[in-house]
Amino acid sequence: MFGWGIYDFLGGVFAKQMGPFKSFFWSQLAGLIAALLLAFVFTININVPILVIILFPIAAIVYSAGYLFFFKGFEIGNVSIVAATMNLWAVFTMLFAFIFMGQRLSTIQTLGVLMIISGVTLASLHWSDIKKQGFQLSAGVKEAVLGAFFFGTFWNISEIISEEVGWLLTTLFVKFGLVLFLLIFSFLVRREIGLTKSSTKTKYTVIVMGIIEACAIAVVNYGLTIGDAILITPIASALSIVTITLAVIFLKDKITKLQGLGIITAIVGIIVTAF
Repeated sequence: MFGWGIYDFLGGVFAKQMGPFKSFFWSQLAGLIAALLLAFVFTININVPILVIILFPIAAIVYSAGYLFFFKGFEIGNVSIVAATMNLWAVFTMLFAFIFMGQRLSTIQTLGVLMIISGVTLASLHWSDIKKQGFQLSAGVKEAVLGAFFFGTFWNISEIISEEVGWLLTTLFVKFGLVLFLLIFSFLVRREIGLTKSSTKTKYTVIVMGIIEACAIAVVNYGLTIGDAILITPIASALSIVTITLAVIFLKDKITKLQGLGIITAIVGIIVTAF
């Protein structure tokens, strides 16, 4: 939650200077390097089953697709609506875990998860922007829903892989597949990924973003080795609370009463899930 919240905050502040695709590619490359460095510290299970070998490229592709649809939604739609819609990724993850993996929550955990998702949605929405744009809010929503669907699919696949080969190898191979996929995609669509026009500060920030995001994925993958996706991912989805808090502290953003209620609801929901 904290890792992705910081990643989104830094991305929103600095990545606009180089474009979403460039910032995403270079931050993911930095994340891959960070994961490689972790491989020198922690033990890796090199006994990889055939099923995992098949799932690795699938996981990388659906994760890449999730981010690309997410960025596309930001590009053509209202940022507030798209960000709130992307919270559906936790719902998709829970739904798939419930149907296909047989995972269940207790009554109190279900209440906590519902509080997290509803609270984050309220906190993500800027109602003044919504009123101004009226029916144009539909732009970008379809892309955000598709992105959420792919993210939900990814985390269930990631749980299967993490349980088989461990959190570090899962993170490492998914990052490698993601960077490779983005390179191929940029070549096919002739997308420029050079950083020659970006400032040194922006470059360093993107590197820090990538390291933080890689650590966030590694931690969640570790959580999936000892817990269930149906409970872990909704807590991680509360990243918007961190992003909004950082914006209030460093950018002096103002939050509405409704957003404040959403933040409190999500925090209480996280606490409730522990019981």
